[in-house]
Amino acid sequence: MRMRPTLSWSPAEDLPPGTTDLEPVAETLSTGGVLVLSGAGISTESGIPDYRGEGGSLSRHTPMTYQDFTAGIQARRRYWARSHLGWRTFGRARPNPGHRAVTAFARHGLLTGVITQNVDSLHQAAGSEDVVELHGSLARVVCLSCGALSPRRELARRLEEANTGFEPVAAGINPDGDADLTDEQVEGFRVLPCTLCGGILKPDVVFFGEAVPPRRVEHCRTLVREAASLLVLGSSLTVMSGLRFVRQAAQAGKPVLIVNRDPTRGDRHAATRVALPLGTALTTLADRLNIPVDDELTA
Repeated sequence: MRMRPTLSWSPAEDLPPGTTDLEPVAETLSTGGVLVLSGAGISTESGIPDYRGEGGSLSRHTPMTYQDFTAGIQARRRYWARSHLGWRTFGRARPNPGHRAVTAFARHGLLTGVITQNVDSLHQAAGSEDVVELHGSLARVVCLSCGALSPRRELARRLEEANTGFEPVAAGINPDGDADLTDEQVEGFRVLPCTLCGGILKPDVVFFGEAVPPRRVEHCRTLVREAASLLVLGSSLTVMSGLRFVRQAAQAGKPVLIVNRDPTRGDRHAATRVALPLGTALTTLADRLNIPVDDELTA
């Protein structure tokens, strides 16, 4: 029987309670050398739900796994029909004050880089430059046969032409860009092959049950080694892909600070966890440090 990836986490120990005191985070930022690790929580204010927070999508939705996607055409039809619809929502999403605050911190020389677990590219849209997309990006498509990369907008155009009249109403949109549709709604959706070799197309993201590319992991480990501290923003740290960097920083004696409304799997490694909404917390930090945050128009 195939094992399902870990999608949820429950604390097995008493974790330190969250605080609303931002002073430790402000002090750490002011000294510079901070590496940011961001998760789905930073994008909720842009209209993209998270997995595990209040009302998170895991309560109603099981993400597609790599094993299911590659196993058969029915799973791929279901994925691409739902993702094609969800992509329209992702395409309309705009950076929120939290993303823009991270960009402002970087421009003022306080950050060494950003590792994001998100696939929405909103950090880059806000102007951040040194961003490692740990789980890839929905803006790209990869062929599993020839390895060719292509823009998602190109595939979206092809899918529109091949599925004229596909306008179902979704029950919701998930952090992986997957819209909640029934099997009946996706029936008959045409899945398209790679234009170069006819191979299977997949979004250039790391599915649940799929490993992050080793070179990307090692690059992130290097960033952790070179940073003075690690600031986690909006991640429950449930999956090992992000938690391992928290553990690495803590083992090296580097301060770990977490801003997340709910408890996280990394709390016992953290010097503090601030339980505040990301947008409010980060703009407040910027004000304390006298760092202007660009408004949406200039960003």
